Amino acid sequence: MVIDPGTEKGARVLAALREDVVAWLITASADGTPVPTPVWFWWDGETILVYSQRDKPKLRHIAANPRVAFALRTDELGDRIIVLTGHAEVDESAPSVDRLDPYVEKYGALIERLGADPASFAAEYAVPIRIRPTRLRAWWAASG
Repeated sequence: MVIDPGTEKGARVLAALREDVVAWLITASADGTPVPTPVWFWWDGETILVYSQRDKPKLRHIAANPRVAFALRTDELGDRIIVLTGHAEVDESAPSVDRLDPYVEKYGALIERLGADPASFAAEYAVPIRIRPTRLRAWWAASG
């Protein structure tokens, strides 16, 4: 899926993917129940990279059903909605957090706030999940 930066919608979505700090990764449990999980993420221009701790439910959910939704935070009035749907998979070829400079730049202060450094954070959040968006839904209020 290509997001066109030449359109107002595309430009707004790309800005949010670069600048937003927290998003919701929505997976489905074994019985089909949607399970939203707040995540930090990196948009590389084509895919979304999320790092997980080992043995988390979202990893089991993705292994059983790779279809996911990825929702960026809305504003307090719901005047900005951005939801991407697509497929997720564990991507062992992805760099670890501490080797992904743009991720460290984006989240370095928050990693420090947790009492960690990039290397210890990478050891804890060692499972890279790559999301390949296939569909975009986005909406803004007229004044937004």
